[in-house]
Amino acid sequence: MKKLMSLLVSGAMLAGTACTSTTTDSTGNNTAETATTTTGTTMSTTTGGTATGGATTASGTTTGTTGTTGTTGTTAGTAAGSTTGTTAGTAATAGATADLTNMTDAMFLMTAASSNMLELQAGKLATQNATNADVKKFGQMMIDHHTKATQELKTVASQMNVTLPTTLMPPHQAILDKLQGKTGKAFDEDYMDAMETAHDMDIAMFELKSNNAETPTVKAFATKTLPMLRSHKKMATDLEDRVD
Repeated sequence: MKKLMSLLVSGAMLAGTACTSTTTDSTGNNTAETATTTTGTTMSTTTGGTATGGATTASGTTTGTTGTTGTTGTTAGTAAGSTTGTTAGTAATAGATADLTNMTDAMFLMTAASSNMLELQAGKLATQNATNADVKKFGQMMIDHHTKATQELKTVASQMNVTLPTTLMPPHQAILDKLQGKTGKAFDEDYMDAMETAHDMDIAMFELKSNNAETPTVKAFATKTLPMLRSHKKMATDLEDRVD
């Protein structure tokens, strides 16, 4: 899960840049101000002589005003918090890539429903196209277990007035598309790889909601389902090693 979360969050981190400016006051002293882009907002002020002011921000702008007795530097960034001045925008970790920690209970239920449909459809393909008997057996187990999980999920969604999707979400559809048209050993290998990937995604979501769900009903559902998902992941990993 940590690896998956890291991949999701890393896309939101902003690259750092640095800029340096030098001014001269009326007394002939040099004042240097250096701003390095990271996170947060700071402000430095000098009243004369030589001073160095540091500014840190996730993605902001730095302005300096030179007077007769010194330099005042103000940095306004997108990261929250400021010692002096104005901070605008949002935290850098928001980014364009969604963070799992922002997933609502409703979105969790909808994503879990799409994942269940993936397991059912991929499991059906495994019973039809796999060569390895254990892969066929695993596919049938996915059908049996995720049919039951789907029924339990529908009960929770109904209680919360959440409408579940009837088609696969894009990430799940992409996984299924890779299995279409495959047969024999090629199917066996790709199917078991897909099951590892799908269960990594599921475990990350369910672990999150088993600890931080908005509602007790969702928390209980996630907690109850997690052991099954972990068992499936372990079986998929062991079987994938054998069919490679």
